[in-house]
Amino acid sequence: MVNATDNTGVRALRRSPAEHLWTDFAVGSVAGERGVGLREVPFQTMVGLRVDPLSDVGRRIAAVTGGLPATCGAVSPGPAGAATVWLGPDEFLVIAPEEGGAGLAAALVAALGDGAGQAVELSSNRTTFELSGPSARAVLEKSCAADLHPRSFAAGTAITTEIGKIPTILWRTGPETFRLFPRASFADYLGRWLLDGMREFATAELPSWR
Repeated sequence: MVNATDNTGVRALRRSPAEHLWTDFAVGSVAGERGVGLREVPFQTMVGLRVDPLSDVGRRIAAVTGGLPATCGAVSPGPAGAATVWLGPDEFLVIAPEEGGAGLAAALVAALGDGAGQAVELSSNRTTFELSGPSARAVLEKSCAADLHPRSFAAGTAITTEIGKIPTILWRTGPETFRLFPRASFADYLGRWLLDGMREFATAELPSWR
């Protein structure tokens, strides 16, 4: 058994997939009217679910998550800052802050019981990037084929797409804030790709010709 002291020591040794880029993210972030910022939100709890949302098992799972989204793009808020993203008619990803996700996977497995379905701890499978600011959407539109205009991709919506040819879950958490969930092995590439896309906004906007 690992005691609390040992566990704290292990946690202190963890390194997130993009930690080596944190300084670059800070330096590359831009303030002002054309601003855009990039940061990693490490060590979030993520649990993959496969379950029929209309079944008894689905209802037990929904009681733990705070609800299961019913349509493509939908995100259901849950307790302690958790959220459940729709990935398919019977596939979902539960995301929670590290401090609010303790015991989440175990609780979902317990809710499954002997019923049909699956709950898999995926916290180390992906990392989280947050891109925010007035120019955040413009940075993403350079390399994303999805329509990111608010009329098609409103705040509170999440989709599976590609950014710079990297498969990722893209969640618009606010009018000018996006969270990206790439697989950990793509974190370095995608982080540098986003930084490159942010560079033009660090220079003063040229005056329009009159």
